[in-house]
Amino acid sequence: MTPAEYVRTVEGFGTVGIDRVDPDRDAALLHGWVNEDRARFWGMGGTTLEQVREIYAHLDSLTTHHGFLVRRDGEPVALFQTYDPEADRVSECYEVRPGDIGVHLLIAPTAVPERGFSAGLLTALIDFALTGRTRIVAEPDADNEKAIARLVRAGFELGPEVVLPEVDLPEVFIPEKKARLAFLTR
Repeated sequence: MTPAEYVRTVEGFGTVGIDRVDPDRDAALLHGWVNEDRARFWGMGGTTLEQVREIYAHLDSLTTHHGFLVRRDGEPVALFQTYDPEADRVSECYEVRPGDIGVHLLIAPTAVPERGFSAGLLTALIDFALTGRTRIVAEPDADNEKAIARLVRAGFELGPEVVLPEVDLPEVFIPEKKARLAFLTR
């Protein structure tokens, strides 16, 4: 394992390490996560291991979108993606400002839920995302009440419900999605 790109100790939570997804190394782990029913809003259910590897290899090739594997005390606990909203379909749904960064978060499955886990994790992820940026935009599925509530508890302000347009390119297809915008300003 290579050293994490970003490391932050969150008091009472542990040490959070964030490093780029390695499509070859991490595909099997991510494949298991994205194919669970609880990850249905992630939009990758039914993908094969090879498709997951290809998706993250494509993401890794971009300069505007990035995938990160998040570890807590060395154990993988989440998949975090950041992107430049200006280079994403979300830009068709709100006025992008200089300093904006978009995020997606998939928390890994766990056998035993831990009180305060998402709050501790978000503390580090927000700090990481706002490095050199001024505002985070998130766009969870409008029906994902748990994610929306989690963002509000973390201090995000809810924006409007929007319809993210379909993306149909030779290298990627993303279906239309009804989303709820949420913003967190430094």
